[in-house]
Amino acid sequence: MNRRGRAWRAGLATLTLLGAVAGATTTLEGRTLRHEGSRVWQRTLPDALGPLTGPLEVGNVVLVGAGPAVYALGAGGVMTGRADLPGVVSSLDAGGGVVTVSTALGGVTERFTLNVQGGALSAEERVVLPPDPVVTGHLASVADQVPAAQLGAAARLDPLNPFLALRLARAQRDPYAALSLVRRSLSGPLPFPAWVQLATRLDAAGFPAAADLALAQAQEDAAARGIDPEVPVSRAALGAYGNPSGYVGTLLAQGRVDRAGVWMTYLRDLHPRFQGGGALYERYARTLDAQGREGEAAEWRQFARSLRSGTLYNLGLEGLGPVRDAARLASLALGLALLAALVTLALRAFPAQAEDTRALGGRYRSWLRRPLARARRVFVAYASPSERLTVTLLALALLGTLGGVQWANLAGAALRSPVLSSGTYGGGWWNAQLDSVSLRPGPDAALLTALGAQLDGEDTRARELYTSALPEACARNNLGVIAQVRGDAPQARDLFRTALAAQPDLMAAAFNLGLKPSSPEANFQQTLRPEQPRLCYPDQRSLTRAVTGDLSVTLRASLRAPLALLDPSAGGSARLGLALLGVGGLAALLVLSLLLPRTPLPLARSRPAGFRLLGLLLPGASLLDSPWGGVLLGAWGLVLAALSPLSGLVTFAGLPPLAEVRTPLLVALAVTYGLNTLAFVLAEVRQARQLSREGLAGGS
Repeated sequence: MNRRGRAWRAGLATLTLLGAVAGATTTLEGRTLRHEGSRVWQRTLPDALGPLTGPLEVGNVVLVGAGPAVYALGAGGVMTGRADLPGVVSSLDAGGGVVTVSTALGGVTERFTLNVQGGALSAEERVVLPPDPVVTGHLASVADQVPAAQLGAAARLDPLNPFLALRLARAQRDPYAALSLVRRSLSGPLPFPAWVQLATRLDAAGFPAAADLALAQAQEDAAARGIDPEVPVSRAALGAYGNPSGYVGTLLAQGRVDRAGVWMTYLRDLHPRFQGGGALYERYARTLDAQGREGEAAEWRQFARSLRSGTLYNLGLEGLGPVRDAARLASLALGLALLAALVTLALRAFPAQAEDTRALGGRYRSWLRRPLARARRVFVAYASPSERLTVTLLALALLGTLGGVQWANLAGAALRSPVLSSGTYGGGWWNAQLDSVSLRPGPDAALLTALGAQLDGEDTRARELYTSALPEACARNNLGVIAQVRGDAPQARDLFRTALAAQPDLMAAAFNLGLKPSSPEANFQQTLRPEQPRLCYPDQRSLTRAVTGDLSVTLRASLRAPLALLDPSAGGSARLGLALLGVGGLAALLVLSLLLPRTPLPLARSRPAGFRLLGLLLPGASLLDSPWGGVLLGAWGLVLAALSPLSGLVTFAGLPPLAEVRTPLLVALAVTYGLNTLAFVLAEVRQARQLSREGLAGGS
């Protein structure tokens, strides 16, 4: 049902309750609410509730906006209903027979229709809570700020805040009275972040059964709001949703492994793809191993491995980390090799260059007096074509690996953005955040945008976007969901079959065809959304294509706007941008150097003392005339880069610990020096013979 239809339905439900607003008998002065009618009451609302809006009278109920919620107050000012909203309430209105409320948070304004039934409140539209503690932690914050002496009165006036009831329960000496208050804390409706926060406090207070029930309620509410296990969740978002992963760490530190298992199950069912999940799954598995529960540990490790499907190169939820560090390692190796090659070539050409530029005004003045003639005498002009080609290829390879680091940084920042890591799609806050992500036009971006529209109930717009994303199998499945909801079962099944034929491992289509696939997402759908068709969500590879594309896209964007590399706002690094600009300029100059004619270098000057010294210290640097010289130089750079973490100056956290293979690396380094020494001696012998032949030829 669209928003207009929901608004009319709410209007019909509340029309008989709306009183004459012109004769309102409730006033708000400061934070004091005074009602004059058949029963006069007055109540001062605490500062912890946040800024106030209203009041608005609807029949015998008084509505007041307080922080990110609208409260319904009945006789005596007791709260009888609450609508939890995604932003701070900015206005309440009852025009046209419909109660509407506007909210604002971070520049995002949303408008909702309230359904007032007796003293209860609910929003007609889908309410997506942003991962902002101002919104998700509102109820707990209000309860925490009540002084202990006023706790009983506050709980009586606000029986819908379970955190007040729990504080009272913890203060009771009578266990039966405490249990009664705990049961009361579980009786009202709550948004799922509040349920998780309540479960944490119940668990810590010694009420594990009540905590389990709160977690079950959290799952149900999250499923109803569109939270799905296929959508990743960032560490910040999970913290705003009650921080269940942090509480698992606390339980493991306390040795409460069984309770940690309950919370791990909650995470596995609702938020399996949370940031840092791989490390927590492994920590829990090691704890189970230590208790002799190897079978359970193996199951958790297998579950963690199953989450790699659909990730970048199937490396797992944190797969971009290894990709970035592998590119950093390759960049360091190529940088060392390129630097060694350039320094060696420059040192070889240095004496001859000084003599050749003397007639032009000297090594440096000649650039001003005769720049063209000086350009023919740059140090690479003395190198052979094969040597120039080698250093050019090294520079181009370094440019590519640095581009890989940049791409991994940009992709990681985009995938961690709130719009892609809040557990669901859609909603006013999500749509506003989507504008800050530069989506690349294409099927992947259309699929993402269409999902948000479909979850918000905008099926017409979603259908148009899915059509533009065809022939993507995911788009076909979701078009089938729209058809099934509309009542066209034959078309829905045809679309599901087509989607499954195009992508045989598409779980959503298999689920919708009744094939009962085995996966956490299918179990979640079957348990918490029974009788509802399964939507297809984009995997990490699809999301990466939508936000950054592949490496070639990043490099082309750098060529079109090179100065944008210096802007770190998109997730890049200014230092990395400078490195890319520098290496790009160097690579361009080296490509141009391939066109320069070779400046003659007399044989007697081809191996000066400095060149010989570097030839021994830098394996392969003096042998670039041969392809094996480039191989030896690259191997030396790679081994040295792999050993660099031992210095403590460089770390590659995403790669396996390189210190564990230190001995093989040192052996490889020794081998490169041995081969280089052998090749160096042969080169010296070869030059000595050539000089001898030239001397004999000159003497004759």
